[in-house]
Amino acid sequence: MAKQLKITLKKGLVGSTQVQKDNVHSLGLRKIHQTVLREDTPVYRGMIQKVRHLVVVEELD
Repeated sequence: MAKQLKITLKKGLVGSTQVQKDNVHSLGLRKIHQTVLREDTPVYRGMIQKVRHLVVVEELD
C-alpha cells in the first residue's frame, strides 16, 4: 500500500490569497480542524507546500 498523508486544516482562510484558498479546497478541506487522507504524491506535496502555514501534515504508512 502506498504511503498516505494525514492533512489537517489548522488555520482559517480569511486573509489568504485566492490561490491558497483554491489549494486548500482542492485538498478536500472545508472547515478548520477537518482532516483528510491523501496519497503521498508530488501533486499533493506541491499543494501542501503552498499552504504549509495553514495545515499540519502527518505521514502514515
